[in-house]
Amino acid sequence: MRIDLNSDSGESFGNWKMGDDAKMMTIVTSANVACGFHAGDPHVMRATVTAAAANNVTVGAHPAYRDLPNFGRVFMDLPPAELTDAVIYQIGALQAMSKACGTKVSYVKPHGALYNVIVHHEAHAAAVVKAVAEVDPDLPILCLPGTVIERVTREAGLNPVAEAFADRAYTPEGTLVSRQVPGAVLHDPVIIQQRVVQMATEGTVTAVDGSTVQLNAQSICVHGDTPGAVAIAQGVREALESAGVELVSFA
Repeated sequence: MRIDLNSDSGESFGNWKMGDDAKMMTIVTSANVACGFHAGDPHVMRATVTAAAANNVTVGAHPAYRDLPNFGRVFMDLPPAELTDAVIYQIGALQAMSKACGTKVSYVKPHGALYNVIVHHEAHAAAVVKAVAEVDPDLPILCLPGTVIERVTREAGLNPVAEAFADRAYTPEGTLVSRQVPGAVLHDPVIIQQRVVQMATEGTVTAVDGSTVQLNAQSICVHGDTPGAVAIAQGVREALESAGVELVSFA
């Protein structure tokens, strides 16, 4: 059994510090690096990519709506062409920084509201896929399984990679419970560890109503901006390894 463990990274901005990227890079196998639109700046980007390269962690672009005040968590009704250009711009910035740091961008994972919107929004899903196709059609797109973005990615001849979330509650439909709903983000390390082992070994997760949802994920996300994130991620890694799961980057 193999699984990738990814984390959102590089989300500090100026004097605003978010997460412990240096420590997280010793735990995860892939890093979704903020590209400046929801968080991150050039200096933070360089430090994050440098840490990833030093720990043989795969670098992925983490593009978002241009929304620093809300951390990229608010839907923006952009014309699809503008969204395509915004995603291209962000991937390109990280590609340049990665080259300077001796590594490369190996996949794309949209962030926040953009990630959740393209679960069902045809036009914005197509805009994201168009951006990736125009930059590098060999870049996989990390996304929720059974969604519009997964289908559109596959129809365009690109590679969708199914992702699961260690610390997020799921609806019976296999989507993430809104962060505005109490209990949407999990904090109990024991429960999180049990869930990720279930995800990796059984390909399922238990939804909020008690039903079982099929996932078949190739990557599991542990968030870097939640309280106790590093300890949670370390516990997740240890639980997976104890269950006989090998941690390997999908890219």
